[in-house]
Amino acid sequence: LVAGEVKNALGLELSGGSLGPLWPGRRGPRWRGQLASLWSLLQQEEFVLFSLLQDLSRHALPVLGSCGHFYAVEYLAAGSPRHKTLFPLDGAAGAPRGGQGQAKAVSDMALSFLDMVSHFEDDFSHRLHLCDVKPENFAIRSDFTVVAIDVDMAFFEPKMREILEQNCTGDEDCNFFDCFSKCDLRVNKCGAERVNSNLQV
Repeated sequence: LVAGEVKNALGLELSGGSLGPLWPGRRGPRWRGQLASLWSLLQQEEFVLFSLLQDLSRHALPVLGSCGHFYAVEYLAAGSPRHKTLFPLDGAAGAPRGGQGQAKAVSDMALSFLDMVSHFEDDFSHRLHLCDVKPENFAIRSDFTVVAIDVDMAFFEPKMREILEQNCTGDEDCNFFDCFSKCDLRVNKCGAERVNSNLQV
């Protein structure tokens, strides 16, 4: 049941043992309620992705708990193009004010962003594609680690291929937010391969 929903939402085949954080546990007096809550949570792709990534990536928010169809994640202030450094530096560990300290903080964030991109490209069995890259979808922790806080447009390779492969009359028909493909005009079909990367957005 759970593995089927994960496959449907993310395009991933999971073994029963990898579903630990999602499974409600032993049967008891509240088991039916827990199962109903789990079912409503499994309909939310972002919850499923955060739940699966929380022990695998420091660049994803951990799920702190849930109640019914609501779930809680770590609170971090989102980035914004209005911030001089894209992210608010208030509250960051040793947050510098101006000069070389601020330059170091910005370089630490940039390196963390590059680490996140590399991590999402190489460290899972399938590449994780980010199709909505903008400052508001990321935040920083106090140690300047960049964290993806809005992953409703993040897809592992199998699901990304499924999304991109559609009918087309030109390349513009093959754009899915920030993820692009090319139109094969011989068959009027978008290629399943993404032609840009998470870093090229």
